Amino acid sequence: MKPELSVVIPVYNEEAGLAKLFERLYPALDTLAARGVSYEVVFVNDGSRDNTAVILSDQFRLRPDVTRVVLFNGNYGQHMAILAGFEATRGDIVVTLDADLQNPPEEIGALVDKMREGYDYVGSIRRKRQDSAWRTYASKAMNRFREKITRIKITDQGNMLRAYGRNVIDLINQCSEVNTFVPALAYTFSRKPTEIIVEHEERSAGESKYSIYSLIRLNFDLMTGFSIMPLQWFSMLGMILSVLSGGLVGLLLIRRFIFGAEAEGLFTLFAIAFFMMGVILFGIGLLGEYVGRIYQQVRGRPRYVVQTILQDVSIDQPQSD
Repeated sequence: MKPELSVVIPVYNEEAGLAKLFERLYPALDTLAARGVSYEVVFVNDGSRDNTAVILSDQFRLRPDVTRVVLFNGNYGQHMAILAGFEATRGDIVVTLDADLQNPPEEIGALVDKMREGYDYVGSIRRKRQDSAWRTYASKAMNRFREKITRIKITDQGNMLRAYGRNVIDLINQCSEVNTFVPALAYTFSRKPTEIIVEHEERSAGESKYSIYSLIRLNFDLMTGFSIMPLQWFSMLGMILSVLSGGLVGLLLIRRFIFGAEAEGLFTLFAIAFFMMGVILFGIGLLGEYVGRIYQQVRGRPRYVVQTILQDVSIDQPQSD
């Protein structure tokens, strides 16, 4: 029978913490099952280089009735792993969860209860983040900046614990975007979104897979994937600078005719020129972000390649990209 709940967990080099995850995840879901919530767990191994695939295979053999494992042939990124998990799910409610136990599995029940109230997207806000101070402040600043640009209201964009209705999942599965941010994409498709507060714990093992560069890339994907406002802002800035530079040239010409040639303002002119060159280079880079997204999209390459899927033979497997 089709389960009511599907839990999607992307996994990448998490061998040190998987045992603890299993110890808490399955009892939490079995408790929900006792309340009448049938479930399945879909693990997506994103090309791990350690023994993660072996551990997931062993867990599948222990609980084949509720466990499915999607194995990638390489590393395609967390959001591609989530999308592959969405393709494999069958539940009416789909919950995404990190494998590092920063989001307690016991909170899944709270999301399910909220979804049963009629919402089709339930985000989560960490009550007290257990991250470093710079990550917390940087995340909050980028959240505010991103909301102004994209108009997507996600209070805590870095939290993976979220629930999606089947209507949202089906729409996401129809998309073929190469670079995207799954929670923001789901928010644009949802009819009735909401958020709840959940607990947050320290990482059980391992370290964050997101470097500073990855976080910057993620926010660029957010801004360029869901809005053209950055281009509009740069166009306005270019227009303003053009007017100001034209006025400056006129002022310098007048001063030259009145006072003759001057050398005192040479370094000021250098500073203005360097500033404008910096603005131009930034604009070229911003335009390159949009062009790069178009280039990746028109190539038409598979977003990810599934090596194999471990599942009960009685379960029909949806086709993946």
